[in-house]
Amino acid sequence: MIGYALVDRRLQQVDDVLGHLDELLWVDLHNTPIDQITQLEARLGIDIPTEDEMAEIEISSRLYHEDGCYFMTATLPAQTDSDNAAMAPVSFVLTDKLLITIRTTAPRAFVTFPTRAQSTDLKITDPGTLLLCLLEAIVDRLADVLERASRDIDVISALIFSQADPKHSGHGSRKSTGNSADNHVAKATDKSSYQLVLRQLGRKGDLVSDLRESLMSMRRMSGYLSLVAHEFIRNNRAERDRLKTLGLDLDSISEHAGFMSQKVTFLLDATLGMINIEQNATIKIFSVLAVIFMPPTMIASIYGMNFEAMPELSWPLGYPAALLLMLVAAVFPYWYFKRRGWL
Repeated sequence: MIGYALVDRRLQQVDDVLGHLDELLWVDLHNTPIDQITQLEARLGIDIPTEDEMAEIEISSRLYHEDGCYFMTATLPAQTDSDNAAMAPVSFVLTDKLLITIRTTAPRAFVTFPTRAQSTDLKITDPGTLLLCLLEAIVDRLADVLERASRDIDVISALIFSQADPKHSGHGSRKSTGNSADNHVAKATDKSSYQLVLRQLGRKGDLVSDLRESLMSMRRMSGYLSLVAHEFIRNNRAERDRLKTLGLDLDSISEHAGFMSQKVTFLLDATLGMINIEQNATIKIFSVLAVIFMPPTMIASIYGMNFEAMPELSWPLGYPAALLLMLVAAVFPYWYFKRRGWL
């Protein structure tokens, strides 16, 4: 349990939350023991959502007003530096004097925002403006993660559609942007085949899907805040405009996430198509080889017979003539296929 008080319009961390509760503006409950939560509930006179209640997917269980407080829950990703994001619900409880956040994971915004709010004047004056600033930090982080995923997908796309096979395509793709995630994708696809490309696309698809889920829950929360904004944002046109801008940002990011999801699906189909082309090329080689060696095999089979009345049996040049005939029978189909561009 971590508390933050507002000092000179900047957040200041307070360790003894229950002892200075009246002075606090924000209480962040991150894997807080149940006995501390019980004490906080008794002090505030509210029921803080449990982990099971936070996991409910019904809108009525995620966005509601009770005992003069607004309860809102959104699904946020953590561990977003990798493709294996940990999705978990985060609840926001907004009261007249306090903002309470309940979470079991550590989304990056909850790490960076307090530090920034302690060093910079973000014009935080009450729990409502604090919530608005925190939501803006969360949306910025979601946009950054989606942008990184977009760059990685572009790198994979360049590898798929380069002239060379992804197994040897380190020189045929676009130059690296210098981003570590981009380089990771490029190195991984350089050293393996289309199979690894499929795995990379699958992971990117999962990440984009998780981001779309998070953005949808955030958009619902933003819409709910817009409906009740008159309760916690009083006579402040600038804050109302910020809330409206937040909703527009979520809409545009969600639209981009939808586009990226479609692109991942397209690239998956394209990769499977490339695999089919390679398989067809391999099968074509075997088919051509079968046609090339079929006439020599037939000639060898004929002269492998042991009939007594075969005129060539007593011919001194029969053996080299048969070999020459087999060679011509093999070279002619190869020349013909090459001329037609089938090889």
